Amino acid sequence: MSRGRLNVFLEPSHARRLEELAAVKGLSKSAIVAAALTSFLSPEGAERREAAIARRLDKLYTQGERFGRDQAILIETLALFIRVYLSVSTPIPEGHQEAARAQGKARFEQFITQLGRDLQRGSSFVKSLEREIVPAESQAPKPDAALHVGDRAP
Repeated sequence: MSRGRLNVFLEPSHARRLEELAAVKGLSKSAIVAAALTSFLSPEGAERREAAIARRLDKLYTQGERFGRDQAILIETLALFIRVYLSVSTPIPEGHQEAARAQGKARFEQFITQLGRDLQRGSSFVKSLEREIVPAESQAPKPDAALHVGDRAP
C-alpha cells in the first residue's frame, strides 16, 4: 500500500506529547498520527465525539439551571431579609448611636468570621436550604411554570 507524505506543523506542546507517547508505546509518530486520523475520520469516532459533546452540554445545562436556582434563592433571601430588617428596625436615638455602631461592627466581624469558616469547610447556606426545601418540594405538586426572580411562590 502506498502512503502519501504530509508535512504538519504542530504546537510545541502537542509535539512533545506526541514524542512522549511514541516513546512510551514504542510506536512511530506516524503510526500514532495515522491511528488518530483513522479514529477522527471514522463514523464511529464522530458518533463518540458527538455523544461526549452532548454529555458535556447536558452537564453544563444542569449546572446553569442549578446556578440560576441558587441565585434566585439568594436574591429572594436577601430581599426578604432587607424587607424584614427595614420594617422592624427602629431609629436609634442620638446618644446610643456610637454604642450601636460598635455593636454592629462586632456583629459584622462575627458574621465575616463565620462566613470564612463556612467557605473553608465547603459549607453552603444554599445547600443546607436546599436539603430542607427539596424533600418538601418532592411531595408538593409541580408548578406549570418555573419560578423567576421577582415572582412569588403560590
